[in-house]
Amino acid sequence: MPSQTMKAIRLHEFGGPEVLRYEEVPVPEAGPGEVLIRVHAVGLNPPDWYARDGMPGVPAELKPPIHLPLIPGTDVSGVVAAVADDVDAFAVGDEVFGMLRFPTALQSDAYAEYVTAPASDLARKPATVDHAQAAGLAMSGLTAWQFLIELGHDHASPFQEARHRPMALDSGRTVLVNGAAGGVGHLALQLAKWKGARVIAVASGAHETFLRDLGADEFIDYTKERPEEAVRDIDLVLDNVGGPRSRRFLRTLKRGGALYPVYFGEFDDEENTKLGVTVTATQVRANGAQLTELARLLEDGTIRVAIDSTFPLQDAQAAHKRAAEGHLRGKIVLTVA
Repeated sequence: MPSQTMKAIRLHEFGGPEVLRYEEVPVPEAGPGEVLIRVHAVGLNPPDWYARDGMPGVPAELKPPIHLPLIPGTDVSGVVAAVADDVDAFAVGDEVFGMLRFPTALQSDAYAEYVTAPASDLARKPATVDHAQAAGLAMSGLTAWQFLIELGHDHASPFQEARHRPMALDSGRTVLVNGAAGGVGHLALQLAKWKGARVIAVASGAHETFLRDLGADEFIDYTKERPEEAVRDIDLVLDNVGGPRSRRFLRTLKRGGALYPVYFGEFDDEENTKLGVTVTATQVRANGAQLTELARLLEDGTIRVAIDSTFPLQDAQAAHKRAAEGHLRGKIVLTVA
């Protein structure tokens, strides 16, 4: 069993990376249905810095509760250190990884030496996969999976009334992935290729070789040409950049096509109906069973997780500064000694 205290990153106020403090805190105890994990790696994700900033751009009625002091993070890989009496899926010593409690909790205390986790949010880490890759896979892999392969839940989207139903992908489909070099994008590209689709990757020119190595059939350097003007008759656009400009991709779609903005976009239902296209999004949710499927694909080499950079847990400030620089190639990961 661990000692009574551990090292963790906490914030006591909202702000930039400088509010992240490396501190001594109590080790948590696993509650019913939970395990205690000795953390070896933590995957970073946009909700980490949204929470750190206090989500200033989100209307109060849509803002989830964020209580200070806060230990950030949702994505971990590590070793089970203790299990609750009602958990039989895992045992002490098992190597596991997962995205914890999201989106029920925007942050789940992952930037720490130990963290508690619902057993249902976890999957076994393959022995051939290192902890950094597993931690990097969790939220980004589940996002790509739930947008492209299988939703896996009945929860309504917070962004729209229409239910998200992933388009069936096969060799007859062409998929454009915007923001293809990032965490979600590079995994979505690989999943679409796994299903047999032809994939067009959009990113800056520096990422062309990387994305072609992952299987991209065509590459568009957005710094040299506008992707919405370069292609037509696309079946599906997965826009990992999103925002107000996501609407520009409507012109690339054939009738019957679909646009999935990973980040909230601005669309007009009448225009979508007139064009004969579907625009839907969803909120990624923790799912241990889907992570198990992703782990199999990672283990057999069908997909791989690119690691942009790694930082020791105590250097979380530097990791967040790297995230703010943008132009990531894959995932940023914190390592825990």
